[in-house]
Amino acid sequence: MPPRAVYIQENVPLAPYTTFRIGGPARFFCEVTTTQELLEAVTFARECSLPLFVLGGGSNLLVTDQGFDGLVLRVKIEGAINTGGGYREDRPRQASVTYDVPGGMDWDAFVLKVAKAGVTGIECLAGIPGFAGGAPIQNIGAYGQEVSTSILWVHVLDLETLNFVSLTAKDCGFAYRCSIFNTTHRNRYIVISVTFRLDLDATPTLRYADLKDYFAGRGFAPKPIDIYHAVREIRHRKGMLILEGEDDCRSAGSFFKNPVVPAAVLQNIAATLTLPVDKIPHWPAGEDRIKLPAAWLLERAGFPKGFQRGEAGISSRHTLALINRGHASFADIAGLRDTIQCEVAQRFGIQLEQEPVQLGE
Repeated sequence: MPPRAVYIQENVPLAPYTTFRIGGPARFFCEVTTTQELLEAVTFARECSLPLFVLGGGSNLLVTDQGFDGLVLRVKIEGAINTGGGYREDRPRQASVTYDVPGGMDWDAFVLKVAKAGVTGIECLAGIPGFAGGAPIQNIGAYGQEVSTSILWVHVLDLETLNFVSLTAKDCGFAYRCSIFNTTHRNRYIVISVTFRLDLDATPTLRYADLKDYFAGRGFAPKPIDIYHAVREIRHRKGMLILEGEDDCRSAGSFFKNPVVPAAVLQNIAATLTLPVDKIPHWPAGEDRIKLPAAWLLERAGFPKGFQRGEAGISSRHTLALINRGHASFADIAGLRDTIQCEVAQRFGIQLEQEPVQLGE
């Protein structure tokens, strides 16, 4: 029997809980708003021998048409943001501020709050959909910032011990678009809240070309709130802002990760496209390795903005965003994904990696 204090539903369609608006039902579904409800829901899954999947904002998720034969747990633990000062040993005055953020808080709302306070560090992460608890899992990043640089602690439920513990940023093993939460320790922890520490002495830095162009010639140094609004506007232009009613809104944002490959791959691409190496966009990514823009590879492989294949397609404003054109199934999106991966691999010898989490067989 389900625990009395938490409401367990059966056969709940998952499509409405994802930004893709795709997916079959969950055999069991539960939304929790307190840590006690969370523990009871986890206990229910264990007593019934059910696989467990933790759902946040559904913005980085692709659900199969068959759905999930287990318990989908939507963590909506909310509450007030607690703020505090941090101190440097070499300074007597306050030099940083901490924010304890509940995992169920809307991420963009938190970014807006910090930007309005005039504090820099996460303003370039504006417009990314989902909950604050999902930010460390994927180590979200955009426009020259990564969330891991601002994280002090991640507070979690350890499913091996059923204890609530706090992990340092180092414990989380952050790297490009990953952490222990989606790699080595996948399915072990459920994020409850996140503590951020931001330097009050820091000033905004524009590292990304789009942002530099946006503020060029404006004659003033942009504040965090200026950058927040600029990022949202740029994301909107690219179709990377989830706004209901827009043709490109049914997506999970960037569908493929930017591949990190040996530097020698540049020569292969140059030969394939008969281009000089310096005409291929890339960035250093460690010793003898580079990062390539996946969007550039898609376009050279024959998949431009606006590409359509039945009910699946590519955003008319951003090459990396696969979209549900209205009535797409998982099979439609997966078919387009497989076609793109196969073509890029054949042309350039690069295997693109899917960014959204896939749920179901």
